[in-house]
Amino acid sequence: MHTDHEAFMREAIRLSIENVVTKKGGPFACVIVKNGEIVASGTNQVTSSNDPTAHAEIVAIRNACSSLGSFQLDDCDIYTSCEPCPMCLSAIYWSRARHIYFANTKSDAAKINFDDQFIYDEILKDLSERKIPMAQVLREEAIQAFELWYKLDGNIQY
Repeated sequence: MHTDHEAFMREAIRLSIENVVTKKGGPFACVIVKNGEIVASGTNQVTSSNDPTAHAEIVAIRNACSSLGSFQLDDCDIYTSCEPCPMCLSAIYWSRARHIYFANTKSDAAKINFDDQFIYDEILKDLSERKIPMAQVLREEAIQAFELWYKLDGNIQY
């Protein structure tokens, strides 16, 4: 593996350890790199911010997008201390990052009670069989927003 990859990953690992020591959140951190430079970082802040979406990758993506003035992370690489959970993986795909590098695996995370397998399993289930019930309501009214968006001149595709 290229030395730069190792340096960027070591920074993510350092931040993950610091996050545990300072008790700001779980043992996860992420750095985002563009053109060989770290443009943003993030650590898990779920418990310190009372935000279940404040995973390291989400925090880093928000910081990078703000720093770069873009909602996309074209030509950016993600270095994360652990294999992304389903939410973070989705956010990374939506951000259009170029590459994901990770250190710990989802199996490693499961061993310390950060197990996301139930989410992967839930996604595959029929809506009627999911743990959290889902029901469709007022589609006929809601579809108007989609129709307006589709017809709107100058809408920004993402």
